Amino acid sequence: MFIFAIRMFSLKKSLGQHFLYDENICRKIIASAKNCSPNQLLEVGPGGGALTKYLVELDNIYFKAIEVDAEKVAFLKKKFPSFQDRFIFGDFLEMEKPFDGNFSIIGNFPYNISSQILFRVLEWKEYISCMTGMFQKEVAQRIVAKEGSKTYGVLSVLVQAFFDVEYLFEVQEGSFRPPPKVKSAVIQLKPRGEHILVRDDRAFFVLVKAAFSQRRKTLRNATKALFDPAVLQAPIFDKRAEQISVQGFAELTFMLNHP
Repeated sequence: MFIFAIRMFSLKKSLGQHFLYDENICRKIIASAKNCSPNQLLEVGPGGGALTKYLVELDNIYFKAIEVDAEKVAFLKKKFPSFQDRFIFGDFLEMEKPFDGNFSIIGNFPYNISSQILFRVLEWKEYISCMTGMFQKEVAQRIVAKEGSKTYGVLSVLVQAFFDVEYLFEVQEGSFRPPPKVKSAVIQLKPRGEHILVRDDRAFFVLVKAAFSQRRKTLRNATKALFDPAVLQAPIFDKRAEQISVQGFAELTFMLNHP
């Protein structure tokens, strides 16, 4: 079922806006988010409020939303007057941590900044209880990809090192107004039950990005500036980055040259 609302705000293509109108998809996203049992919840990019109208009805939830479009913030404050103080005009990529303690994130994320959103989530990983989000299908597939896959890459390793990732369902173009030119998918991140041990986060990020920067080369050639020559003789360096598991990358951080 689709709800066609009277147009009360303008569409800004510069912000990559595609508004979700399929109520069945909205309800599926909300049902998935309920599995997180968050007490504090941040919606990123609420737009016209397709998800917001369900979120404000959830029991025992302290809800906030951040939106970079001032017109949409004004619209949402008028539409949900009891929650006016919960709508923040600002950029998620630049905002301060929205809550004290742990919180969850939900959103139909702008596809043009989806990678930056994930890197921000990684910055706050100690506080994130759950993230339920819609991404471009190809990005979602990269996030959940396993070693040996052509879609396995930087996002796969960095996200999976800290979160268990679940590919929930796909969303067709017709569920949006205007329809995007790509399919979408909803995924969910939850903190890993068993932490992967790395030397430190910075070393891990540097190693993974270097390894995939020249993914056709062996790990030895792609990362030779990061290891002593003797270390590079280990058999693992005969492999390419896409053949190394998340655990394998974590173990390699302890072999890196010290800064």
